[in-house]
This record gives sequence, structure tokens and C-alpha cells, in this order.
Amino acid sequence: MNKNQQPKLKVCGLTQLNQVHELISLKTDFLGFIFYEKSPRYVLNHLSLEDISQISHPGKTGVFVNETIDKVTDISEKAGLNMIQLHGDENEDFMISLRQNLKPEIKIIKAVRIGNSDQETKEKIEKTINSHVSLINYFLFDTDSKAFGGTGKQFDWKVLNELKIPLPYFLSGGISEENIENISLLEKKPFVIDINSKFELEPGIKDLEKIRKFISKAF
Repeated sequence: MNKNQQPKLKVCGLTQLNQVHELISLKTDFLGFIFYEKSPRYVLNHLSLEDISQISHPGKTGVFVNETIDKVTDISEKAGLNMIQLHGDENEDFMISLRQNLKPEIKIIKAVRIGNSDQETKEKIEKTINSHVSLINYFLFDTDSKAFGGTGKQFDWKVLNELKIPLPYFLSGGISEENIENISLLEKKPFVIDINSKFELEPGIKDLEKIRKFISKAF
């Protein structure tokens, strides 16, 4: 991969403090903590908001799914989050209100879930992109699922070449050592590679050795 187009790395679904500190030592750019109770990687089953607040890192990202604005704001303050990732069906009105409630330095990422690659899906994605572009800082493209992510499955990345993507984006959904080279086929390269379930021993427990190998290969 061309060093000029070198993406950053996000590891999502973290639940173990010792692994968080190990990933910081590996120069991981973004640390993802999932605040969605139905997720098998729900961080508050393992860590407190105070635990997260004491992690010294500029890329602490909280992942929320169809949560209330008050709760997102409260958690972001108590956990000292730098970024909010919205992974549900949040609309423009929600974004406007959330932006007004969050500290101005906190960045917002909006996930766009991609299933198939037919024309109707592409039009729907473009509509979502256009309606959110002025309200957020980044998009995140992930594989569509009823579980809102963590599928370990890859969507058809070629869809991204057919879209106008006006903001930097995170690429998620089944990224692994085997398919990382396919990023070279993307015309607009991702700002961040977001890895999760393909690098786990079990949900929320990362395979650090596998992540080290991935970093040495892809970064």
C-alpha cells in the first residue's frame, strides 16, 4: 500500500483493559467501545465509564445504536470519549440535536450499512450520504445485518467506487489479512481500517498476535 495513502487503524469491540493498553503500545489510532446492550461486546459488562475515562488516548470511540441523545451525551462525558459512532437508524434531526448537546471537539461518525449492490441500494446509500454530510465528520461503511455489525462478513467494496463520498470514511465489515490487499481497488481510499470480529478469540477478547501480524502486513 502506498505510504501516501496509508490508512489509520481502529480496533473495535474492546472489553479488556490489558488489551487496550497493548493496542495503545502498538500505536492503534482509534479504540472502539460498544455501548449497545444487545452486543456480545457490550463494554459495560466488563469496564466502567470511569475505567474508560482513565484510558489516555486521543481516539476513544463510543459505538451507539438507536440510543437517546441524553444517554449518548452522558456516556461521552463520563467516559471521556473523543468520537461518537452512530451505528443505528439515526436521522438528520437526531444528528442536529446531538451535535448541539455534545462538546464541540467530539467528532461524529455515521455508519452506513451496505447489503447488496443493486441500483436501489446505491440510491438509498447516496440519499443517506447527502442528508448527513453537513452534520457529521466521517462516514463508516459496514456490512448490513440485523445485529448492527460484528458479522465478520465483507460487503462488496466495489459499491464504494460508484458512490460520491464527500467525507473521509472508515471501512469496516469482515476485514482480514486475506482481503486487505483489495483496498488497492478502491478509488477513494479509506481514512481508517476498522477491524473487529476477524481478530478475536471470542467476542470482546482480541487475538493480539493476529493483530500484530495484520499491522505488520497492512501498515
